[in-house]
Amino acid sequence: MLTILGVFSSSFMIAFSGAMMPGPLLSVTISESASRGAIAGPMLILGHGILELLLIVSLVMGFAPFLSQDRVFMVIALAGGGMLFFMGVNMLRTLPGLHLQGGPVAETGGSLVLKGVLMSLANPYWLIWWATVGLGYILYCEPFGVWGLVLFFCGHILADLAWYSGISMTVARGKGLLNDRIYRRIIGLCALSLIAFAIYFIHTGLGQMI
Repeated sequence: MLTILGVFSSSFMIAFSGAMMPGPLLSVTISESASRGAIAGPMLILGHGILELLLIVSLVMGFAPFLSQDRVFMVIALAGGGMLFFMGVNMLRTLPGLHLQGGPVAETGGSLVLKGVLMSLANPYWLIWWATVGLGYILYCEPFGVWGLVLFFCGHILADLAWYSGISMTVARGKGLLNDRIYRRIIGLCALSLIAFAIYFIHTGLGQMI
């Protein structure tokens, strides 16, 4: 029993440390929380979690060798980089008209759940993590059967939910302390971070072609 609970706790701790690292999902969480409120974080993680659950199923079915191929990484890096670049540029384009109350806002259109899926797919290192570290955990959980996988997934997704919900709540509650100028600067930094990730991913993807 202690060993299977160790699966949950270790999965939570490792996922939490990973969730705290900056990435595209964090940038979108901040920008969406400023306009949609504290619900943004949980809804983005719902999309993220649905995709991870599907990926776990695919790994159990033996797709890990395919997902870890250089060509797969290259395609995801280039496609994800292009998506992030478009989103970042669009956020910068809307900056002059952004207001905390009324008016157009950045990154508020569309489903937050879908954006959670897209931001995960846009990060090629998310897929590599699952094809390596994640697969290792899945293999470790195998002796415990279905419950081992369930506890592993629960620990992993609860860590993401705790961190991103905290970020979302902090940003939403801080809106009363922000004026439009500070708000635009925050969104601008999020946009620039998405563009920076895009350039890095595209550069890395192109490197796989050489």
